Parts: sequence; C-alpha cells; structure tokens
Amino acid sequence: MNDLVALLSAQGAVVVFLVTAATRLGAPVPAAPFLVVAGGLAFGGQLSFGVVLLAAVLGNIVGDGAWFLAGRRWGYSVMRLLCRISLSADTCVRRSESILGRWGGLSLIAAKFVPGVSVVAPPMAGALGMSNTRFLTYETGAALIWSLGFMGLGALFHAAIQDVLAVMSSVGLTATLVGAVLLAAFVGWRYRTRRIERQAEDVEHIDVSALRQAFEASRRLTVVDLRSADTRAIDPRVLPGAVAIGYGQLPERLDELRAAREVVVFCDCPNDETAIAAARLLTQAGLPRVRVLAGGIAAWVAADALASAPAPLSGDVPDVAAHAA
Repeated sequence: MNDLVALLSAQGAVVVFLVTAATRLGAPVPAAPFLVVAGGLAFGGQLSFGVVLLAAVLGNIVGDGAWFLAGRRWGYSVMRLLCRISLSADTCVRRSESILGRWGGLSLIAAKFVPGVSVVAPPMAGALGMSNTRFLTYETGAALIWSLGFMGLGALFHAAIQDVLAVMSSVGLTATLVGAVLLAAFVGWRYRTRRIERQAEDVEHIDVSALRQAFEASRRLTVVDLRSADTRAIDPRVLPGAVAIGYGQLPERLDELRAAREVVVFCDCPNDETAIAAARLLTQAGLPRVRVLAGGIAAWVAADALASAPAPLSGDVPDVAAHAA
C-alpha cells in the first residue's frame, strides 16, 4: 500500500488516467480506490486536485469513447458481445436497454454507477445514433460526477487515508484470500444457475424449420419478438409476422395472446434466457401452448429463412388479433 501512495505521489495524474481508461475499456482494474487515495493526497497538497481530476475525466472519455465509436461502427453486435462475456449476460442486455431507453443521454451518468452496464452503455449510445457532440457533453458530465465523487470521498477522509492503508497492508493477504474464496463461490453459484437455466426441461422449444412449417399450417399461431424497442431500432434483423412485445409488457398483453392457439417467443439473448422466462410466464398464465424458438432471431437469420419466410397473414402490419382470426 505504501508503494501505491509513493506511485501516486510521483505520477498521480498519469496513473489515474491509465487506470481510469483501463477500467472504462473493461479491464478488471479497480479505478475507484486510486481516485480515493489520489483525492486524499491532493487535499494534503501532495498532488494537484485539478490535474488529477482532469486526468480522470480524460480517462473516462478515452475508454468510453472507444466503445462509443465501436458501437457506431458495428452496432448492436458490440453490446451483445460484451454482455455475452458477462456472467449475467441476459440481465446485462435487459438492464442496459432499460436504462438507455428510459433516460437517453442521462443514462451515461447512471451507467457509471451500475455494475455490468457501465461498459455497455457507450456502445449502445453509438449504435442508437447519438451524435458525437451530445455524447461528449453527457460523457464529460458523467465523468466529472463520477470522478469528483470518489476524489471528494478521499479528500473528506484524507486524515485517515494513511491509517486505512496501513491497516489494509497488514491484513492484505487475509483479505485477498477471503475475497478470492468469495469470488470463487459466486462464480460457482452463477455457473450452476446458468446450467440449470440452460436445461429448461419444462419449456418446449421449436427449431427454425419447424416454425416455418407451423407458419404454413396454422392461422392461430402468434410469434412474439421479445426484444426491446431500442434493440429493434438498431438491429435490422426481423422475423416476418412476429409481434413486438417486450418482456416487461407481457402481463398487460395476456388477453391478446390468449386468443392464439399457439405462441412462439424468441429473443436475441444468450441461451434464449429471456424467451425461456417468457414462456414460463405465459404458461403459468394459462396459455395452452407456448414454445421457444431455439437460437432466437440469430438462428432464424443463420438458417437463411428470412428471405423465404411467408408474408404475415394479416398484411404488412402484424397484429395479434389478425393472427388469432
């Protein structure tokens, strides 16, 4: 810990910039402790508060800006890739879509403080077409709030910084071992949960070819696209005839869906997790038959079924009632 203080005292702004940029790029580097210590040192006159703050803001802009440009260039696939890496991939997708859809540019501020979303928000903002000027404005404001928060915390408790570091140094090994055990337990729990969810023995699946046949055979088949409005806006892939109903809207649309003899749900999420959850919800609500499109929209496109799929039976605009007719 004394080495950390010495390093920050000598190269504070450079260290803060590099650590902050690495954190925003997604590296497993804890930037907050560096900012807290730097804030305490700055208050004590060992560093320039303004220079360190500027370094932290620039680190945020560089890291988040890289993902913003990646989202502008490659679209929703970047966010989906980042969420697939997460242990809570489907939660990551839904939470980031919800925050961005509800708060717009302000979501860049909220995302700084929401684990699992901070790296995802910038690429999605780019994919949604946010302008460079607007992104820089919100990103700068968010970086200032985030940086000032941690540096201010360090300044507030500057007198205790050295004592805290000394205690942490003395129990560092024990704390590291305990933290490693807790992390391993969490990862194991999440892995077990994901395996159980993947099995989904209580949910019936349907593959792309079977769905195409069902389209031709049944006029009371309703296909539900569970992706959010923001996702559909930036993801050009569609399944003709599908009705767009976000997962959170299902409870209020149950009466419409009950008119169908069969419902097929799909998403664009790892292991079809959202679709499986939706199928369970609809089944518990009393719908007679609910199936999950295996692989979701990605499987539909990969099978090259989009070009040969029949047009919606009700015309150009899909409608649940028309499907149920």
